Amino acid sequence: MPRQLTVLAAPDSPGAVLGTVLPAARACLDGTAPLAVLPAGPPAAAAREVLAADEPLEDGADLVVVTSGSTGRGRGVLLPASALRASGTATLARLGGPGSWLLALPVSAIAGLQVLCRSVLAGTTPTVLGPGEDLAAAVARMPAGRRYTALVPTQLRRYLGSEPDALRALDAVLVGGAATDPGLLARARAEGVAVVTTYGTTETAGGCVYDGVPLDGVRVRADDEGIAVAGPVLAVGYRRDPEGTAAAFVGGEFRTRDAGSLGPDGRLTVTGRLDDVVVTGGVNVAPQAVEGVLREHPDVADAVVFGRPDEEWGQRVVAAVVPSAGAAPDLTALRPWVADRLGAPSAPRELHVLDAVPTLHTGKPDRRGVAARLTGAGTA
Repeated sequence: MPRQLTVLAAPDSPGAVLGTVLPAARACLDGTAPLAVLPAGPPAAAAREVLAADEPLEDGADLVVVTSGSTGRGRGVLLPASALRASGTATLARLGGPGSWLLALPVSAIAGLQVLCRSVLAGTTPTVLGPGEDLAAAVARMPAGRRYTALVPTQLRRYLGSEPDALRALDAVLVGGAATDPGLLARARAEGVAVVTTYGTTETAGGCVYDGVPLDGVRVRADDEGIAVAGPVLAVGYRRDPEGTAAAFVGGEFRTRDAGSLGPDGRLTVTGRLDDVVVTGGVNVAPQAVEGVLREHPDVADAVVFGRPDEEWGQRVVAAVVPSAGAAPDLTALRPWVADRLGAPSAPRELHVLDAVPTLHTGKPDRRGVAARLTGAGTA
């Protein structure tokens, strides 16, 4: 008999997370009640359309997570309970055993939902970071024993600047969802924070490669067509999209659109999205690398980089930056800063100044949204 999907609204408080979403996640892991959680705000309407809760659910799916649409549109990723359990069990083994988790990410995204699933598997109750609550206060509420959390790079940067002691109190801080600047990682580790970089997608039940090393049971390969992942953590496909499923899940692998390479020791290095590469003057430029270098400049607090059509170069590199306090970033200073570190083709030819970098509901920078908003705007 076809099963129907239970769709929960985005929780508006820690009590709603623990009282509504956590029990639903437990039932989802048991395979007894398929689940989806809507994002907060305007994205909820589009997510409802993707989920189509009135239509029967595809076989094998226990959790449906709507992606943020960073590749153009959101999709409903169909995850079986077995993938969530495999991911959670392998994560706990890699980190040193079961512990308590601090939830600091939205539970509409796979990273937040996995905090709940790992808590269920560990037999613990997560501590939920409240709206506007200091990280230190939330960490102080966590029980004794091993303590973990998962953050996006923006959160790591913020807490490292304001509450490094709270980060140091945790046994592992998983960081993923977007590329993490090497400089930020080095700074965090120098401060004594147990940072673990994670790579994965919603289709791989979240992070499946930790510090470049695949979790137990996960297999990764990389070639000119991108990174491919295999193993027990994979989704079974996309909601109401058999063609998309057939194109992305081939031969027991999930074909990502991420670029990367495997070193001689088998460690994975991810260089960015194939879709986001800027080809300028015949040279491929990775926006994430340029963003990382820009953030190292003393006048820049944050940055997003993208390409725009250019009659002479094919595409030109465009940077949108958030100034550091009291600073006024200038293109004539930022171009040589980037060129000296990444080469002349990577140097931005256009600069915009933002008050803040907008994010998707998953916490990832909304690079496409920034590019669309700045289309036709003047240069700095």
